[in-house]
Amino acid sequence: MDVPADEPTAPTGADPVPLTEPADGVPPVVADPTALRRAATALAGAKGPVAVDTERASGYRYSQRAYLVQLRRDGAGTVLVDPIALGGRLDPLVEALDGTEWVLHAASQDLPCLAELGLRPSALFDTELAGRLAGFERVALGTLVERLLGYRLEKGHGAADWSRRPLPADWLNYAALDVELLVDLRDVLEQELERQGKLAWALEEFEAVRLAPLPRPRTDPWRRTSGIHRVRNPRQLAMVRALWETRDSVARERDIAPGRVLPDSALMEAAARNPADEAELLALPVFRGRAQRRMVGTWMGALRRAGALPKDQLPEPAPQHDGPPPPNRWGDKDPDAAARLAAARTALNAIAEANTLPVENLLLPDLVRRTCWQPPEDISTEGITATLREGGARSWQIELTADALAKALTATAAA
Repeated sequence: MDVPADEPTAPTGADPVPLTEPADGVPPVVADPTALRRAATALAGAKGPVAVDTERASGYRYSQRAYLVQLRRDGAGTVLVDPIALGGRLDPLVEALDGTEWVLHAASQDLPCLAELGLRPSALFDTELAGRLAGFERVALGTLVERLLGYRLEKGHGAADWSRRPLPADWLNYAALDVELLVDLRDVLEQELERQGKLAWALEEFEAVRLAPLPRPRTDPWRRTSGIHRVRNPRQLAMVRALWETRDSVARERDIAPGRVLPDSALMEAAARNPADEAELLALPVFRGRAQRRMVGTWMGALRRAGALPKDQLPEPAPQHDGPPPPNRWGDKDPDAAARLAAARTALNAIAEANTLPVENLLLPDLVRRTCWQPPEDISTEGITATLREGGARSWQIELTADALAKALTATAAA
């Protein structure tokens, strides 16, 4: 996607300035109630928006809890809070941040673990989402900071095991830098959105993110096992399911990422080989390790339970959908629906391009598919407006798309 030629960038010809440490240094980690109260008092007495970020231990832990919370506000500086040392009790911080605007990058990733700590924003500015709406193709924090502010952030520890204690000094330096320029970035993006006439759109989007409910649990999450698309035998699928559910239970109990308990490849191989006994299971490559030898009875028990299931309790080869089928099958199942979807995509792509927006931010693809697969009885602009509103579309999205979508829904397949 092309962005406006006059969009803000760092001074022409200037190399980005490496930002290897915070201007005020890395503060000590807040890890006791007294330090927390002092930090909360400083934040409450400061002014302006509050930059907020978290560090989790995805890939290492089962939970998605925050293992570090970073905050920065003009007049208070940067605060690094260890919620684990504080037992998750951050009441002084909750009170100090009440009524403030939070600035986060990719807020939907951080808000759930912050909510677990009782931290919920009264207002929100999401710099990643702002970048998308402003038409930037690359919206990673480091990329936007470099392009718009002229600094290159020190990176390298985002995928680290943040449950480790004590946290290394270079990790804390990295964490502090993530909020060092976040409010500055917010201000530049706000100006750019205002210049493009999109600030009102962005504010609607930020509010939708702020108020979004937690995602619903996936149906049959075991079907996301890597490589499962190659399995069509119901008995083997039952074995994958049994192993996945057993692994998930072990991972949850130990708070270990499931893939560290047993990799997906091991689940798939065990289901494919269907070993007759523990000795055959231990002969498979991944199961030869010491940890798997200790748990061989657990894994073999899962396989035997799946092997003993009656046929009417075996999973279907294909998952059940609560919505339309994959679009690549529409041509055979419902040619008119395929024509409606093609017309809608063409119209929406044109609107997105005209407004320098990613089409997926213009209107949720799932909402478009559902509407095209089973249109409402009233396909006038007014009827589509009601359908889109019911589907969660924001006012600005409806204003841009309802008329075009109504016209697209009149499309039919060529004779």
